[in-house]
Amino acid sequence: KLCEGILNILEKDTKTSCQVACLEALRILSRDKKVLVPVTTKRNMQILMRLAKLDNVEDPLERVSEFPVIVEALKCLCNIIFNSSVAQKLSLELNLAAMLCSLLEKCKDQQCVDDIKCFSLRLLFLLSLLHTDIRSQLRQELQGVQVLTQALESSLSVRWTEEYKAAEDRDRPPLSLKETDCAIEALKALFNVTLDSWNVHSKNESHQFRYMAAILRHCLLTTGPTEDKTEELH
Repeated sequence: KLCEGILNILEKDTKTSCQVACLEALRILSRDKKVLVPVTTKRNMQILMRLAKLDNVEDPLERVSEFPVIVEALKCLCNIIFNSSVAQKLSLELNLAAMLCSLLEKCKDQQCVDDIKCFSLRLLFLLSLLHTDIRSQLRQELQGVQVLTQALESSLSVRWTEEYKAAEDRDRPPLSLKETDCAIEALKALFNVTLDSWNVHSKNESHQFRYMAAILRHCLLTTGPTEDKTEELH
């Protein structure tokens, strides 16, 4: 009942501070699988997707005041998808993976969106881990390899000297914690999406995998903010 009450409030146009507080409470509650059973419905998933900007609206991410709401809604969806097989099935029906790819496109060249990008990538990782149909959809229909590779490239701030050769800057400072976390989530999702990609058929696929290999090499030469984070990145 508490979760339903929170979602009923979130369905209305309430103040940003109220939305964040409600989503934070829902995120904590959504760690309990038993709590999720009555609230994992198409309507409730759509409420959270709307708050996370996972909809068909083409508006760019311009209102910085909305960013905390987007991040908390993404965190809630991560918990719900991870803990609920019903939510995993609904995510395919609601075309969640396509919406996430669209949101990542909106994050390109944007300031202050690292958290949005990171939890979008984490949600894509979970979907590609838990739902084989979504893994196939990402690979075959949504250009998932390209979207995730570009997200990784952006997180690592790769500069190119040749088509498949990244610049090596020995004096470059370590990645920030947020940049490292984004790169790690992109790598995890890429692993899932490319898991069955041992047989490359087209010229475009060949280019994509050579491009990705160059970024992965650059990644191995990159350090994170701590020794532990560097090890996790590699």
